[in-house]
Amino acid sequence: MSRRDKKKASSSEGSEGSETEDVKWIPWFCGLKGNEFFCEVDEEFIRDEFNLTGLRSIVPNYDYAMDLILNADTIDELSEEQHEIVNTAADILYGLIHARYILTQKGMSQMLEKYRNSDFGRCPRVLCGGQSAIPVGQTDQPRINTLKIFCPKCEDIYYPRLRRHSNIDGAYFGTSFAHLLLQCYPDMQPVPAKADYVPRIYGFKIHPSARQHRPRPRRRAGAMEDEDHSLPLNGSSSSSLPLTPSSSSRIPSKN
Repeated sequence: MSRRDKKKASSSEGSEGSETEDVKWIPWFCGLKGNEFFCEVDEEFIRDEFNLTGLRSIVPNYDYAMDLILNADTIDELSEEQHEIVNTAADILYGLIHARYILTQKGMSQMLEKYRNSDFGRCPRVLCGGQSAIPVGQTDQPRINTLKIFCPKCEDIYYPRLRRHSNIDGAYFGTSFAHLLLQCYPDMQPVPAKADYVPRIYGFKIHPSARQHRPRPRRRAGAMEDEDHSLPLNGSSSSSLPLTPSSSSRIPSKN
């Protein structure tokens, strides 16, 4: 949904004859279904060019995307098709800014509250006893892997429980945040899991030698080594559309 569409939705929900305030893009984006893991990045952080170093060369239509995030009026001059293109670029830009913001003290405190409330879900491993999880990426490069959740108790990663969270780009949370959070707040670090599930038959442990008789899995010709190597093509616009659009998707630079 573009900023123009948000204005229409805001005005339609208001009472007749009353003036409605313009909807801020950042809280609108974080309030979308599927974006519950994101926190609201402080606009002062976004306006500081130092915090955005290197992003201009990565995100297409960077200036328009930044204007949309900061609710600049220049976006209203674009066509509906251009609005969709810019909105996609804004999703990508905000995600990459978000990955940097949550490494700051202010951003980390926001995410800490979500962790305490188990907003990121819980570890699916039974022996972890419902331990709260933390979002984590397997790489800091966009368009490589989807988001996972890290369990600080068994120290392993898992797919999020809800499908809508599995479509988020892992680079929007990065590889460092989950572990830095636990280093900065050691009281939130749980006791490591020591219990392991022990397979039994009629109450007896299975001898290790029994595993030697298991057939080895056959690798299919041309099978990928990592099934989660790339992002899925279906899902939200923030994770499913290509990072580098065709030339027809680029909007002429502002004068």
